[in-house]
Amino acid sequence: MTAKTALVTGTSREAGLGFAVVRQLAELDFHVIVTARDISQAEPLAEKLRQDGHAATALRLDLTDRTSMDEAVGYLARTFGSLDVLVNNASDMPDFRVLSALDADMDAVRKAMEVSVIGPWALTQSMLPLLTAAPAARIVNVSSTSALQISDGLDLGASLRAPAYSMAKHMLNGLTGVLARALDDTPILVNAVDPGNTATHPERGDDNDRSASESAKDIVWAAVLGTNGPTGGLFANGKRIA
Repeated sequence: MTAKTALVTGTSREAGLGFAVVRQLAELDFHVIVTARDISQAEPLAEKLRQDGHAATALRLDLTDRTSMDEAVGYLARTFGSLDVLVNNASDMPDFRVLSALDADMDAVRKAMEVSVIGPWALTQSMLPLLTAAPAARIVNVSSTSALQISDGLDLGASLRAPAYSMAKHMLNGLTGVLARALDDTPILVNAVDPGNTATHPERGDDNDRSASESAKDIVWAAVLGTNGPTGGLFANGKRIA
């Protein structure tokens, strides 16, 4: 068994960013925990990694289901005793084609908040005993350029593309800073990473999108930061975004 463990949420698709992240962490000798709301989606991906000689385990983990979080914590506590890396990657974009906050569907807003804000917040709370048991754990929240429509004051006139998703990612960035300050007296570092536009959904992207493996490098960078690494920031391409 390898010495370090890493759990990544939202790893249900081989073409997805989450799977690219777990593969790169596995290549760095982490025992990776591949999670999805449906275990039947996570298990084939974990098996693929095992066939390639990596240590991988599949778990069911639904960020809208506290019971599934508790079960995951129990399994990790019994099997490993600690968690070195938590990557909050799971996300949902229920309103991709909406262009104004005035047209936002409140059910979509609630769904986006549940998956991108409340879920990572609750999961971090649940995993905290395991994270503090590790020598120097890292928490990485996967953000999005969409959030910068709000936080960076991008001039888009009256439009706000994917308002539910964008607002949720904006709040996730804020949560990142709050958690970093709360853990300031520990070795745990907490950062958000904007992986940029990534070619994981062909119907949404364009020819300039980065590959999942390229985007995953930024997330892995934050997951393996050294002792004096930054905390509480939002990063893209390894550089802090104001």
